[in-house]
Amino acid sequence: MPDFPIIDSHVHLYDTTRLRYGWLAGVPQIDRSYGLADFDAARAHVQVDGIVFAEVAVDPGLHIREAEFVQQMANTDARLRGMVAHAPVHKGAAVEQDLHALAHFATLRGIRRLIQGEADPGMCLTPDFIAGVHTVGRHGLPFDICIKSFAMAYALELVRRCPDVQFVLDHIGKPDIRYGLREPWWSQMRELAAMPNVVVKLSGVITEADHAAWTADQVKPYVAHVIETFGFSRVMYGSDWTVSELTHRYPQWVEILDEVLAGCSASELRQVYRGTASRVYQLD
Repeated sequence: MPDFPIIDSHVHLYDTTRLRYGWLAGVPQIDRSYGLADFDAARAHVQVDGIVFAEVAVDPGLHIREAEFVQQMANTDARLRGMVAHAPVHKGAAVEQDLHALAHFATLRGIRRLIQGEADPGMCLTPDFIAGVHTVGRHGLPFDICIKSFAMAYALELVRRCPDVQFVLDHIGKPDIRYGLREPWWSQMRELAAMPNVVVKLSGVITEADHAAWTADQVKPYVAHVIETFGFSRVMYGSDWTVSELTHRYPQWVEILDEVLAGCSASELRQVYRGTASRVYQLD
């Protein structure tokens, strides 16, 4: 366990009495409100002094209200340093209006528009989507890519077409750990690492394994490959809490990462657990 407080770059918080999240009906285990007090109970003995909120796929049209909800929490808890908000980048340059509205919230540090749930993930290569991502970049904000490994080729092309945008790959690209598949994800991570405008979140990994029968030994090789490929300065710790509750308790993920990172220097550990997130999301 790190002997210093860490920054969690990927935390979901939501209020089901205030906003609507249709997807939660499919995961009854976490279909309730979760706030910072719940986060503190979940993290247990893990020290966390920085939190980056990640948008929670609120129902369409509610993303500005979600940002307002997050900012209100941040106003009372300084640990909530950043917010990766939803913005409809598929609208192309018209997303400018949404970005201007989101800019009123002091915690805004990045934008995400989910790709993983699309029937055709190739939609992220449409002219409008590309234009929207470029617009995000011009606002000085990174764009989080959340996509499943079978569609990684689209993510690679998206990054190629937007070389001036800082990208954050969520959940190490969601490799198919459940069935032990490595290729083509394994090689595609090397391709992605060759593009200097990409960093990766070490988050949401266990949930890509069998939820009832996963083992640490199954997931560790995937994490180790990402760290080896991208290097310590281009990976960041993230819990993916509350989705992580579907498979494991908060401290378990930190313990697994500690095993993967055994033998690393103190500066390398601080880079993974604090430095990369702080730099990319401009938390200081």
